[in-house]
Amino acid sequence: MRVLLVGGAGYIGSHVALRLSERGFIPVIYDNFSTGHRRFVDKFEIIQGEMADYECLRHSLKKIDAVMHFAARAYVNESILNPREYYTTNITDALTLLNATVDAGISKFIFSSSCAVYGAPEQLPIRETTPRNPMSPYGQTKAAFEDALKSYSAAYGLRFIALRYFNAAGADESGILGELRSTESHLIPLVLKAASGHSRAVSIFGNDYETPDGTCIRDYIHVNDLASAHVSALNLLINQGESDVFNLGTGTGFSVLEVISAAEEVSALPVSRLILPRRLGDPPILVCDGEYARKKLCWSPQRGLIEILRTAWKWQVASQPRHQPAFLSSISATPYRTAPCAARSPNVAS
Repeated sequence: MRVLLVGGAGYIGSHVALRLSERGFIPVIYDNFSTGHRRFVDKFEIIQGEMADYECLRHSLKKIDAVMHFAARAYVNESILNPREYYTTNITDALTLLNATVDAGISKFIFSSSCAVYGAPEQLPIRETTPRNPMSPYGQTKAAFEDALKSYSAAYGLRFIALRYFNAAGADESGILGELRSTESHLIPLVLKAASGHSRAVSIFGNDYETPDGTCIRDYIHVNDLASAHVSALNLLINQGESDVFNLGTGTGFSVLEVISAAEEVSALPVSRLILPRRLGDPPILVCDGEYARKKLCWSPQRGLIEILRTAWKWQVASQPRHQPAFLSSISATPYRTAPCAARSPNVAS
């Protein structure tokens, strides 16, 4: 089965591609490489193109059996400052992909959604039935695209699974894949950069929340556990063909200060902290109830916070500028193939 991964050269998409290939599926990477990395996926078939380019998508969807959609702008604070870009990319451009998928007669679609659709829920842990009340344009765009999927499912026979990620983190145990961004905003890589001396301190946005230590609490899930959930979701669509929505998290929350303390333990290095005011759009606590995914997807996370930090630290050390990253000798040895849409200019984040 051939699966088109839109935004497949990004952090999560590249890990999913690796897991799919290990399970006998054929990943086809569709990305504009504005933020994704070709060397992460160059052993797979690659199509360089825009999510907003209907004709390129139409051509690329030939001989494709299922679509996984990872391409999006994905920073809460940035979405508050620049909502126009978020609505354009995450809704307008994404609808082009959805239309092309339906027009190609493809009925299986998996969407990378987010716990940001819940906002600051009144009850914890968060279930799939918890009312959605997003606090940011980012969360609003994820919720809106979920609604579009429901409408298309009812009208056109599309079968979809929306996976609401909690905080993805960590790196592949092999050391060949991990988080690599020109501008980093995620807590765990920022903490490890501070530990390694690549930044002076990690910023803590708010220490006056109603939590035990005053800092935000989040549910951190290893990226390879997320990747396995995508394989399980695809198998569910193949075997049962029912649309559904799942939370993907561990069910255990850790505060910012707890993450920093655990990172110091893993790295055996101190981490300097800088306390700053709260950011807009940050709920105090986000922890999921993953029971529904465990039962229906037959999936459960296998790694905890320490394993997340260990793999992320291994990746951080390997990918520091003074070292040649491990992936340069392992992934890039296989030549890639680029499809006819390759010449088009980038404007979509992966």
